[in-house]
Amino acid sequence: MGKTRLGILGYGNLGRGVELAVRQNDDIELVAVYTRRDPSSVSIATESVEVKSAEALEGGAEPIDVLVLCGGSATDLPKQTPYYAQWYNVVDSFDTHAKIPEHFAAVDAAAQASGKTALISCGWDPGLFSLNRLMGNCFLPDGADYTFWGKGISQGHSDAVRRIEGVADAKQYTIPIESALEAVRSGANPELTTREKHLRECFVVLEEGADAAEVERQIVTMPNYFSDYDTTVHFISQEELDRDHSAMPHGGFVLRSGQSASGKKMLIEYSLKLDSNPEFTTCVLVAYARAVARMAAEGKAGAFTVFDIPPAYLSPLDGAELRAHLL
Repeated sequence: MGKTRLGILGYGNLGRGVELAVRQNDDIELVAVYTRRDPSSVSIATESVEVKSAEALEGGAEPIDVLVLCGGSATDLPKQTPYYAQWYNVVDSFDTHAKIPEHFAAVDAAAQASGKTALISCGWDPGLFSLNRLMGNCFLPDGADYTFWGKGISQGHSDAVRRIEGVADAKQYTIPIESALEAVRSGANPELTTREKHLRECFVVLEEGADAAEVERQIVTMPNYFSDYDTTVHFISQEELDRDHSAMPHGGFVLRSGQSASGKKMLIEYSLKLDSNPEFTTCVLVAYARAVARMAAEGKAGAFTVFDIPPAYLSPLDGAELRAHLL
């Protein structure tokens, strides 16, 4: 097949990351960036790529193979993904784990009706970490799963804090509890609650006149994000946030601790250490967009997750090259 033609909806950290990732893939072309803002106010790095209003996407008229949705995961994607799956093959990074079945059902209904291919919850968690949890369960059926995130900034959690009334800006760090991680690595197979595995730390810039106590209450009680964790909230100035928290590091660990049929201890560990969470996430999105284009060409309609994508579809190499060099 020829080059995969991508469109990007949204030009925040993820949108910029997709634009950068496309440059590393000769078989993928960025056709346009679509925005809900005034297109003239959005400046992108690739001069040859046009910035268009999101209205141009209406009705499916744009010449793209896959639309990568780069909105806020918690609030934008539940609306955007099923909406645009009416007309385009889509990829999103929806990351609210508890709501993935609900999101999948909505997107699947839209994509089945339109005959389009839609990949949801793609990135590194959910995404790559999900695959490693699946494989660990398959290889060590007698065992336990453990996932630790951080230390790093979570885009989804930071976005959730920024959407609270009275918050001007915010960054949220997820911090693994080292003693819990070491207990897993020792093969002790501890039973750990959510609260025993991670801490959450928020750095928040308030809007003028905002009630700090109320903002803190809304953060620490937010379901699916903070209510199950020990969470610390720091109120700081915009200057401090820009100076001390402008980077976007992240990472984490997936472990499967178990035993073989004869009782031998086994531990599988997969880890990531990332200088830039959004840039790595978008590297994953772009590779999976290639896979979505291939599945769409085969007529596969509906919603899918990373569990459903053949690994070979992620690569620009053909089967013979994969067998010769990577197998």
